[in-house]
Amino acid sequence: MNKNVGLTEVVLRDGNQSLLSTRLKLEDIIPIASKLDDIGYSSVESWGGAIFDSCVRYLNEDPWERLRELKKAMPRTKQQMLLRGQNLVGYKHYSDEIVFKFIEKSSENGIDIFRIFDALNDLRNIKQSIKVVQDSGKHAQGTLAYTISPIHTLDNWLDLAKQIEDLGCDSLCIKDMSGILSPEYAFNLISELKKIIQIPIHLHTHATTGMSNLTNLRAIDAGVDNIDTSISSMSMGYGHSATETMIYLMEEKGISTKIKLEDLIPISNYFKNVREKYEEYEGSMKGVDIQMLVNQVPGGMLSNLETQLKALGKVNLLKDVVSEIYNVRKDLGFVPLVTPASQIIGAQALSNIINKKYETLSVEIIDLALGYYGKLPGDLDNSLLEKATSNKKRITQRPADLLNDKFTNFQNDLSIFCKKLGINDLSSVEEHVLTFILIPYGSEELFKNLHSSI
Repeated sequence: MNKNVGLTEVVLRDGNQSLLSTRLKLEDIIPIASKLDDIGYSSVESWGGAIFDSCVRYLNEDPWERLRELKKAMPRTKQQMLLRGQNLVGYKHYSDEIVFKFIEKSSENGIDIFRIFDALNDLRNIKQSIKVVQDSGKHAQGTLAYTISPIHTLDNWLDLAKQIEDLGCDSLCIKDMSGILSPEYAFNLISELKKIIQIPIHLHTHATTGMSNLTNLRAIDAGVDNIDTSISSMSMGYGHSATETMIYLMEEKGISTKIKLEDLIPISNYFKNVREKYEEYEGSMKGVDIQMLVNQVPGGMLSNLETQLKALGKVNLLKDVVSEIYNVRKDLGFVPLVTPASQIIGAQALSNIINKKYETLSVEIIDLALGYYGKLPGDLDNSLLEKATSNKKRITQRPADLLNDKFTNFQNDLSIFCKKLGINDLSSVEEHVLTFILIPYGSEELFKNLHSSI
C-alpha cells in the first residue's frame, strides 16, 4: 500500500462535464478558485475534454482566456488537461504541425500536466503528443482507455502500459470512463503494473455503476499513486467519488493526504449552490446505472441517444439501439466507447435500427473501420469490411502520416473568415487560429465577441 496518495480534483472539468453537460461558466469558477488553490491537491483538472468545444459553441467564452484566468487564480496548483492525442480536443486527426502548435500554446497558457489518450489505444496516435509535451518541459501522462472485451486481457493492458513507459511518459493513467473497472480487477491490474513499470500510476474512474469508492480503495491497497475525485456536492451519479469521502476512507487506512476535511466544506457548499443554477443541464439518472456493466454504454451516450430518438419520435427504439451499439462495437474489433469512437458507433447503431443493418455507412464509420482513426483493437467484421472498402481504401500506417495541414494555411482561412464576418483580422493571434482549426463551425459568435473586445 502506498502511504502517499495524491488527489486530482476534477470538479472543473470532468465533474462539470459529467454532471452539468460542460456548461459551467468561468464566472462561476473564479470566486472559489483561491480556495481550491489552498487545498493542496496534486493537480486540478481544469481544461481539455469537452471544455474547449463547450466554451466556443455554448458559453461564448474564449477557451484560452479561460485557461489563463484559471492559472492566474490558482498559481500554486498544477493545472491538468485531457488531450485526445492526435485528435487534440477535436473529433478528427490533425497533422503533427497542428499538434505541436496546440500543445505549445496550451503549455504557454497554463497547462502543467497533459493526460494523453487515444480512443483505440493505438499508441502511434499519442506518440507525437508525448514528445511535444516532453520538449515543452511539462508532465506527459500516458493513458490506458479501459474497456472490457474478450481481447482486452490483463496481459494486453500490461503490455500497453510498458510501451507507454518506454515512450518516456512521466506517469500512467488508467482511464475508466464508464465506471466498469471492478475493485478486484483494479487491485490485480495495479499490483501487476507495479511489478513491471517504475512510473507513478494514476486512476480515473466514474461512480456510474456504484463501484468507484471500492475500486479506488482497492487501487490504493495495490499501491496506486494518485486518484481522481470530485468535491462532494458535484460527485457520484455519472461523475466521480467524492473528494471528502475518499480522504476519510484513506485516513482510516493510515494514509495522510495532508488535506483537511474542514477546508473542503466551503468549497462543497459553494458548488452546491452553483449546481442548482445549472440544474436544467443535469441528466435524468437516479441511483446507479447497471446498464454500463451489461453493455458498457457510457451515460452521456445514453442521454444523447434518448434525445435524438425523441426528436425522431422513436424513443421506443432506445433499448434496441443500445443493444445494437454492442453489436457495432464487436464488429469493429471491440473499440472502447470513448470520444470520438463512441459518437461514431452510437450514430451507426441508430442508423442500423432505423434502416437495414449497415445499409447506410457514415463517412466516420468508414474511416474508423478502414484505419483512418488508427488500428482497431481486434478483427473487423468481414461484411462491414467489404461494404466499407467499396467506398475507400484501407490503410495500416499511422493516420497522421497522411496529413500535411499547415498552420499558415489556416491563418489565411481565418483571415478570410473574419472578413466575411465583417470583423478585424484575428489571424495574427495563434490561439485564435487554433480555435478556428478545432471548431470551424459554430464559432462565429465567439469571434465576433473577440473582435469587440479588442
